[in-house]
Amino acid sequence: MTVTTGVAALEAYDSAELVLLDLELPDIDGLEVCRRIRSSSDTPIIAFTDRGADLDRVLGLQAGSDDCLDKPYEFRELMARIEAVMRRAWRPKPAPHSPTGLLTVGDMCIDGASREVRLRGVPVQLTRKEFDLLYYLARHADSVVSRRQLMTEIWDDSSAHALSPRVSRTIDTHVSSLRGKLGHSGWILTVRGVGFRLGQGRPKSPSALR
Repeated sequence: MTVTTGVAALEAYDSAELVLLDLELPDIDGLEVCRRIRSSSDTPIIAFTDRGADLDRVLGLQAGSDDCLDKPYEFRELMARIEAVMRRAWRPKPAPHSPTGLLTVGDMCIDGASREVRLRGVPVQLTRKEFDLLYYLARHADSVVSRRQLMTEIWDDSSAHALSPRVSRTIDTHVSSLRGKLGHSGWILTVRGVGFRLGQGRPKSPSALR
């Protein structure tokens, strides 16, 4: 099904298994359409922007899209991203009583069974990919995770042996979006030339350590 307005998209998404959403719509801001869909549905969303700016991709992810592509894009890349998003959407969730389902890092609690994140008791709304990324880093909290590992494990990209600038930008965009939702860049630390590792968020003040 193809629709050309935001209003029509909001009326039709319930019957879709995947939403391909152009953020440049004639009637409603595409980011608002994305937020409304995500607020009431887990339907996978791939957003498109022709602005070519990192900020626009980050805003798309923060609005609830599972992935975001610049226009123009290559058809083969679009199909690969659709396949990856759908694989994650249909991937079985961890067993509810799995002993490794609940992870605690500082003030943050990550529940692998319910796929919920709470920071100081407050729920943090993440997209599927953002949750997968955070959970993977938390599971490997004692080590640095390479970009190649992330593309293989989180993006299901077995060709990650050749990290192109576009692939690296995809990782950086999701990391930036995740940092923004967690409220501090200290939750995900960049290890230059290697990859990323999970931090402890905002460092405590000296007075809090007494």
